[in-house]
Amino acid sequence: MRSPRRRPSWIVSVSVCALGWASNAAAQQVDPPQVVPTVAAADQTPIAAPSAPPPDASLPEVAPIIGDEEFEKAIPAIPAEDDPELDRPLESIADFEKRQAAEATKAGDSTAEAQAPTLDGVPVPALADGDLVEAIGDAPITDSELAAPLPPLDSFDVEPVEFAEAEADRENVSVTYAVQVNGLAPADDSTDVDLADLFGDLSALYDGDGKADNAAMVRARLTADGELMQRILASEGYYDAVVDTRIDRGEREEAQEGQPRQRRPITAVIDVKPGQRYTLADIIINAGPTVPPTLIADNFPLSIGEPIVAQRIQGAEAAIALKLPEEGYPFAEVGQRDILLDGATGDGVYTLPVDIGKRSRFGGIETTGDLAFDAEHVAVLARFKRGELYDSRKVDDLRQALVATGLFSTVAAEPQPTGESAGEDTEYVTMLVTQQAGPPRTLAASAGYGTGEGIRLEGSWTHRNLLPPEGALIFRGVLGTQEQGIGATLRRSNAGRRDRTFELVAEATRSDYNAFEAITGRIAARVSYDSTPIWQKKFTYAYGAELIATSEDDYNFTRGARERDFYTIFGLTGQVGMDRTDSLLDPTKGFRITSLIQPEGSLAGRFSPYARTRVDISGYYPVTDSIVLAGRIRFGSILGAARERLAPSRRFYAGGGGSVRGFGYQELGPKDPNNDPIGGRSVNEAAVEARYRFGNFGVVGFVDAGQVYRGSAPTFSDLRFGAGVGARYYTNFGPMRLDVATPIGRKPGEALVSVYVSIGQAF
Repeated sequence: MRSPRRRPSWIVSVSVCALGWASNAAAQQVDPPQVVPTVAAADQTPIAAPSAPPPDASLPEVAPIIGDEEFEKAIPAIPAEDDPELDRPLESIADFEKRQAAEATKAGDSTAEAQAPTLDGVPVPALADGDLVEAIGDAPITDSELAAPLPPLDSFDVEPVEFAEAEADRENVSVTYAVQVNGLAPADDSTDVDLADLFGDLSALYDGDGKADNAAMVRARLTADGELMQRILASEGYYDAVVDTRIDRGEREEAQEGQPRQRRPITAVIDVKPGQRYTLADIIINAGPTVPPTLIADNFPLSIGEPIVAQRIQGAEAAIALKLPEEGYPFAEVGQRDILLDGATGDGVYTLPVDIGKRSRFGGIETTGDLAFDAEHVAVLARFKRGELYDSRKVDDLRQALVATGLFSTVAAEPQPTGESAGEDTEYVTMLVTQQAGPPRTLAASAGYGTGEGIRLEGSWTHRNLLPPEGALIFRGVLGTQEQGIGATLRRSNAGRRDRTFELVAEATRSDYNAFEAITGRIAARVSYDSTPIWQKKFTYAYGAELIATSEDDYNFTRGARERDFYTIFGLTGQVGMDRTDSLLDPTKGFRITSLIQPEGSLAGRFSPYARTRVDISGYYPVTDSIVLAGRIRFGSILGAARERLAPSRRFYAGGGGSVRGFGYQELGPKDPNNDPIGGRSVNEAAVEARYRFGNFGVVGFVDAGQVYRGSAPTFSDLRFGAGVGARYYTNFGPMRLDVATPIGRKPGEALVSVYVSIGQAF
């Protein structure tokens, strides 16, 4: 008999499933439902099943799709006597799983016992690990050796592994290689830069000189060079370039009888496809208004249509970053560029944001830190005044002047905004100088040699800021084969004006030359306005006074012997100069003119005034970038006194490293019967040099000429000539000089070769 309790339950469950589908279909009347898989992939998070509604949730009533009567008619009746199991109660799921597992175990045991293979009469399990039941079975054993017992270790036969190639061919053996670059020529021909040469300078493969420890090292270098080539091409506008790398191994040469086989040659190959070169289609500068309005545009060197070259882009941005602070914008900042590339057309739109900041004028000066001197002296060094438009070049000049004092370990000068209006839409900025005073004391030494002068050593001790600001005390000593001396100098640098120097000098020296032997004391005061390495001035001057007391010997022609006399001399000094050269220490073009006048008088007995005058002119002409022609002339005259009334040390002499090379120091001019020079009242000199420089070294060929005369006017007669060659080593403080010269038309008593060693050019 049919159970009236189970059938309605089964019908309801089917109806719910159909209802659920029907509801979805009703909700999707416009678009068909889309199937979304709910099985997660291996690397995805599984999709969670929707949670069941709470027990007390009420569901809306939905009419069934078919009624019970219609369902009963559609399903044929099954008599209970045909299948008695229909009326038996259902077992639980747990009981069902236990029964299924027991039946599977019983069936597996009977099958294994019926079909188990044997080996030499010994049963072998069907699975390799001996398990009878597994979810996934192992492969059956078909090789009897796998089931055989292992042999003892002492009887195990070890055979060496044979490699496909000889041991010499393994990658841990040193290798040689060649480098081949293909396809670079089209890009190389289109640029102003030699791309092949640039790549060769930076390449790791070329830097290895064709040798590597192993093939892996060659591959690593090749990979790095591939990336390098990509960067080089991109820097020239080839942003779509394709660079492929590979290693080609050539065919192995057959081994000759009695010789080992040769390894296959290795070639590191870089294949380049440059692609199109991008150009600037538009340039957009996002900046505020400037004074003048075209300030940025006039100083931005890029133009529409030119290739997008990294060096040009960076240079243009640097030009703006430098120009704006020079024109009154100390706080201008160049932002991050943006270049939008169009791969279809090869165009690039360049956009650069620029924050110009506030237009400013110089205001006051403040100092902070460990001070070497105060803000008032900083203002003496500055070349700007309050109210002038800000110019970063003047700030750089101030910074260099502060460094040149030698009083700081670190120093900085930076503008600081004040917010104070300076008119015309500008504001004042304060220059903040941050000081860190350094050691003020210095020891220095120099050495030189010249034929006739001998060896000369000079040392000094300096306290550069004993009397602030910049009041230096200097003790100096000279020790040489023909000169010895000591002296003290009190020097005030930047005395009331930039680059003006005041000096007080006291010194005592002993000189022993062929021309005279003297013991001299000297006191002098001097004010000078000179060129410096920071600022080479077009005009310079110096003036001062000196008092000299000296005991010197001289040849007395009346008595025919050398006699010693004492001279007391008071004199004034005046000097002016004009400089139109390109360098203070090593000029290559331009000219210089310096004139000196020294009114003097002897205080011994009656006052005997006279005047020493001298003019020096030098010029420089660059023949090529490495060859310079240089020349100089000198004229000197003493007016107002006879030669015998002059102290020997105050007369003119010629000869030596700074005069006429090829002759000893003071060797030219009138001489006494012992062939010793006695000096004269006039002098003329000339010199021509050809200077060739290569790197930090140089070679010089020169010809000098000159003579000293008894009269006060040079006659240009009886000129003596010397010729020679020299070597130069260029340093940051000037060239070191070694000259070797010989006199032309050498006379008895004159040296065959003269040597001069010093610092600086001859002129």
